[in-house]
Amino acid sequence: MSEASTVAGVIAIACYALASVLQWQRLRRDADVAVFAACLGLAAVLAHAVSTYGVVRQADGYHFGIAQSSTLIALAIAALALGSSLRKPLQNLLLGLFPLAIVTIVLSLMIGGNLPSTRLDLGSGSHVLLSVLAYGFLSIAALQAVLLSWQNQQLKRGQAGGLLAKLPPLQDMESFLLELLWAGQALLSFAIIAGVFFIDDAWRLDGVIHKSFFTVLAWLSFAVLLWGHHRLGWRGTTMVRGTLTGFALLVTGFYGSKFVIEYVLT
Repeated sequence: MSEASTVAGVIAIACYALASVLQWQRLRRDADVAVFAACLGLAAVLAHAVSTYGVVRQADGYHFGIAQSSTLIALAIAALALGSSLRKPLQNLLLGLFPLAIVTIVLSLMIGGNLPSTRLDLGSGSHVLLSVLAYGFLSIAALQAVLLSWQNQQLKRGQAGGLLAKLPPLQDMESFLLELLWAGQALLSFAIIAGVFFIDDAWRLDGVIHKSFFTVLAWLSFAVLLWGHHRLGWRGTTMVRGTLTGFALLVTGFYGSKFVIEYVLT
């Protein structure tokens, strides 16, 4: 890991932290800091990208250990959320996503990986890119589902003030959750197809069978959920539970297999 990666990581952490403080002030006090917060968020994402490249790309190839993969996914999440905030009121999500990005940067700078390096060609590279984007969209969807559940519970209790008053209407929150699910499911589908057709001897790689099993279960969960919403009108609590179930399966397959390979088998 180069010194540039460390410096970029520190800059990203500082910018993410300042952007989070400004977002909090905006939500609590209606402070007019949207442009400044967006600029800090953009600077944080760019510095995060430089830091992530340094910890993932090394002299002997690409390293995708738990810490490296986590900061790569967090980068995708932050970039996607920041870009989506240009057309959606996502300041509430950024307030939770930016601190998460800080944690992953710190871990990536402190923890090395035990996995062997990976060589990427066009096919395997497309699989990694699609997978990271899918995890990004579905991670934001999971956080959106948690926020939607909290908003629904507060409204049922008759509480409509405070931070709740600054959130979009419940129907808009649910519509955005569906957009995230459709985008994440499409990317996950392409990632699975790319993995099957472009990675040679994929089934012989350590952990692939276990990760693929949970990934397919997650894909089926999201597919059933989207079908149920379209055909049966599933909404509210059913949407939240289905989203979190699919996301839990995805996380279990990805991090479970990596943890076993990186820290148990080695």
